[in-house]
Amino acid sequence: MLSDAKAETGLHEMAEHERRELSTRKDRLEQHLKRLLLPRDPRDDKNTILEIRAGTGGDEAALFAAELFRMYTRYAENHKWRVEILSSSPTGIGGLKEVIAAIEGKGVYRRLKFESGVHRVQRVPVTEAGGRIHTSAVTVAVLPEAEEVDITIDPSDLRIDTFCSSGAGGQSVNTTHSAVRITHVPTNTVVSCQDERSQLKNRTKAMRVLRARLLEVEQNRQDAEMAKARKTQVGTGDRSEKIRTYNFPQNRITDHRIGLTLHRLTQVLEGDLDEMFDGLMAADQADRLNTVMAS
Repeated sequence: MLSDAKAETGLHEMAEHERRELSTRKDRLEQHLKRLLLPRDPRDDKNTILEIRAGTGGDEAALFAAELFRMYTRYAENHKWRVEILSSSPTGIGGLKEVIAAIEGKGVYRRLKFESGVHRVQRVPVTEAGGRIHTSAVTVAVLPEAEEVDITIDPSDLRIDTFCSSGAGGQSVNTTHSAVRITHVPTNTVVSCQDERSQLKNRTKAMRVLRARLLEVEQNRQDAEMAKARKTQVGTGDRSEKIRTYNFPQNRITDHRIGLTLHRLTQVLEGDLDEMFDGLMAADQADRLNTVMAS
């Protein structure tokens, strides 16, 4: 009789244990199915226009802008993406006041789209004799590249100017009017390109950047009209928002939107960005899932 009771108790414990395991598995599968049902961003598979500009910090900001561009270039190489510089403004000490590049490959925008914002760097500049830590800033913009079918541009809305291109420090690169400045008059959007010696090539590159910028404006307008613009824990992408800090003395990089800190800044600057990007995409997915569940 006693053994029967023990056997019954044992079976009950086994059944309860199995019930808990199945319940946990059921919850996990339900969450997975809900994530699969989330609508994909239709821009995820597009190529990307990457714009990096030195902000506050003078020469130090320009040097860090060049390091960020190298970081993204290394990441692109690791994923077999193609990088093409569309426009750049180098400084005399190896920095970049501005660089605009097209990045082409599978899943480019899906991985890079959370990089828009202000990137802050804390370190002792090479130009600092007293050993003091300085804080500088660089802005990054990531735009899905627009095709001609995505955005219609009326040629009559464009003002196209040509001028002589110049290099770092203002020295002349050539004396022909090969540099191109395109102004989209209705939006006062201005794009310049002078890297090529051919005016036609500069114009083609400038139009790629212009289409991407105008597509972003149109997308933002549509989001506002449809009341879908939302501020998530991975940020709004606003250029004024500080999204990340690169602290060199502590070999630390912190993404402020998701609270992720990695103590391997050196590797990240060599293009090891997958852990950071995976965290940002997971946070965005979780936030969109919570929004769907609450609606």
